[in-house]
Amino acid sequence: MGQIFRPGGEPLTPNWKHMPIGYHGRSGTVMVSGSDVRRPRGQVKASDQVRPSFGPSGKLDIEAELGWVVGTPSVPGEPVGVEDFRRHVFGVVVLNDWSARDLQAWEYVPLGPFLGKSFGTSISAWVLPLEALDDARVEPPEQQPELLPYLRPPGSGYAIDVEVRVNGQLVSTCPYAGLYYTPAQMLAHLTVNGAHVRTGDLYGSGTISGPARNQRGSLLELTWNGGQPLDLGLPETRTFLEDGDEVVLTARSGGASRARLGEVRGSILPSAG
Repeated sequence: MGQIFRPGGEPLTPNWKHMPIGYHGRSGTVMVSGSDVRRPRGQVKASDQVRPSFGPSGKLDIEAELGWVVGTPSVPGEPVGVEDFRRHVFGVVVLNDWSARDLQAWEYVPLGPFLGKSFGTSISAWVLPLEALDDARVEPPEQQPELLPYLRPPGSGYAIDVEVRVNGQLVSTCPYAGLYYTPAQMLAHLTVNGAHVRTGDLYGSGTISGPARNQRGSLLELTWNGGQPLDLGLPETRTFLEDGDEVVLTARSGGASRARLGEVRGSILPSAG
């Protein structure tokens, strides 16, 4: 995504290899699998426009993710160390972080995603306990430069593949094992300032994307911001989601048990206005 948004520049921001970058979302728009998603409206601004305009998003997208669910709360003011991840996190869901890329692009600087993200996040209908993933634990990628002490050692990554289907067509298989930061590091970072977690809190992995085109976890990446339409089987192609499209995410672990996570299914409804 950095290559798309910053062509010719450094794709990663300077802080990216020093901490897991994130943002806080809205629990009120987390939806269970099967819920329809209303196309969001908001401000957009094309490069040739002097002023922004208002209307339905024309670049509605998905993000294939995993979501980690807290079971045991932490104490306010006391950070959760990476070694305490399993004491606090109960399990994992499949997560689709619906994203309006045109709204996001206009609001992205200087404060980051807001209306482009807050309208909907879909999750699977059940939480798979961490114990079911014990045989899927893997070493994370090498992390250089060396991280600050509160993010070391990194804890385990997990071999989980998330499959993305649009209107029944498999478009991507996303390998979670390749993500740079582990869920234990993410939990340590989000609590290091003293913020605590509560039972039922949910935090997402970020888009799961591998090096190959068919491993990218968003349409923004799969179509290179609309420049390379995605073949859904003749005569259909897609750049971004259209009204009536259905997206289904499924996942299995890479361990011997091949544990199956719950699916995430959602269809796009037209804008309300």
